[in-house]
Amino acid sequence: MLNRVLLSVTLAALAVSGAQAQVTMDVSKITCEQYILFKVADPQHIAIWLSGYYSGKRNNMVVDVGQLKSNAEKLMRYCETNIKGTVVEAVEKLFSPDK
Repeated sequence: MLNRVLLSVTLAALAVSGAQAQVTMDVSKITCEQYILFKVADPQHIAIWLSGYYSGKRNNMVVDVGQLKSNAEKLMRYCETNIKGTVVEAVEKLFSPDK
């Protein structure tokens, strides 16, 4: 009986650790359709990552939370009407330095 309990506990622990496996994705390949339909991750998480990525490229270490939220909303609206493009293309079109 004790062996069955230990086996059950061990199997349950393995199942939990397997459920927490790390998932990676190539952000450059995420389409607007995948973004707006939550197919790869929460769109807010992707928007935060993109903001950090592009801020890092500009050597900008300041986070404007209000601007981040506004930009995420603009990105969502853009992607809703341009679902075949990629999110990176949308970001570059909407927020390039010459805009």
